[in-house]
Amino acid sequence: MDNSALLGLVGLARKAGKIEVGEEPVSIAARTHKARLILMAGDTAENTQRRGKSLEEIGNCPCLSIPCTKSELGFALGRSSCAILAITDTSFAAAAAKKLAELDPELCGEAAQRLDRKAEKAFRRQKETRAREKAERSSARKPWAPPPKAPGS
Repeated sequence: MDNSALLGLVGLARKAGKIEVGEEPVSIAARTHKARLILMAGDTAENTQRRGKSLEEIGNCPCLSIPCTKSELGFALGRSSCAILAITDTSFAAAAAKKLAELDPELCGEAAQRLDRKAEKAFRRQKETRAREKAERSSARKPWAPPPKAPGS
């Protein structure tokens, strides 16, 4: 499997507004615990790699290196280049980690499993919230009753 599926997923997440691109936005997302997965291009500078690893600890989210260049990653995002990005949506992060685990199970398998569990929990919470809201809406309605009879009928 090549990395075009992963880059397509990254592009889709960008269109959905679930990605932060660049060192500063990624740093802010990690520090505010909004980053779910940090991805770095394979040819990033050593300094950026160290920064990504420190943000992994700060934000408590996995930081993975992907097998593509900065220009390939940038092309998927509609930019000239991109060295580091953060995915802020749990489902997108889990899907990206799963694709990376297919490419390199030893390096990314654990992160993929962890993010998959988080995505399942988030989906379950959303489902419970929707059910609760639906129950509240239906209980607010009054049951149907026939109209009252006119006096003297």
